[in-house]
Amino acid sequence: MQLTTAFVALLELVGTFAFAISGAVVAVRHRLDLFGVLVLSFAAATAGGMMRDLLLGATPPVSLVDWRYLAVSLLAGLLTFFRHSAVERMHNPVQLFDAIGLGLFAVLGAGKALAAGLGPVGAVMLGVVTGVGGGIARDVLVAQIPHVLRRELYAVAALAGAGVVVSGDALGLPAAPVAVAGAVLCFTLRWLAIRRGWRLPVAGDSGAPD
Repeated sequence: MQLTTAFVALLELVGTFAFAISGAVVAVRHRLDLFGVLVLSFAAATAGGMMRDLLLGATPPVSLVDWRYLAVSLLAGLLTFFRHSAVERMHNPVQLFDAIGLGLFAVLGAGKALAAGLGPVGAVMLGVVTGVGGGIARDVLVAQIPHVLRRELYAVAALAGAGVVVSGDALGLPAAPVAVAGAVLCFTLRWLAIRRGWRLPVAGDSGAPD
């Protein structure tokens, strides 16, 4: 079960734009200049895909070869820099676009891993790495604890999305609908976790105030 090249490219560019917006919003909130905003938008948009490609031995990473990834990242950065107030009027823009990018990159990472011959466990793990890589790069660059290490469901949502892709492949289901279903599941879990405060347990967390 493999996705068509055109479909993969479309999903990757949409995910790239979403993650780039999340990176640019964080940069603007931290009062970075225009260059800083563009750097953070590109890092957030491409770090996960770069990790995936390097781990699969697909070098140089596609985001450094295909000009469209840079162009989409810069467009998102410029749009956010010059229209930041409009972007901020959206409800929780960083979390919204981050959730979209997380879902798309998680399923794409798992799909590419399967196409490269990895087994189910490796494919799920690579899907998670692809999904969370951009968010980690974005947060580290502004000295924040990455979302993946916090209690809100983040990596778990990526794990669920990648798991759908791997399960669909094992069952011989059509690739495109399975990928969409995995991305929607990941996005939904992440968004519900944000809205409803779903969290993983933390050591020593007894519910009492510190």
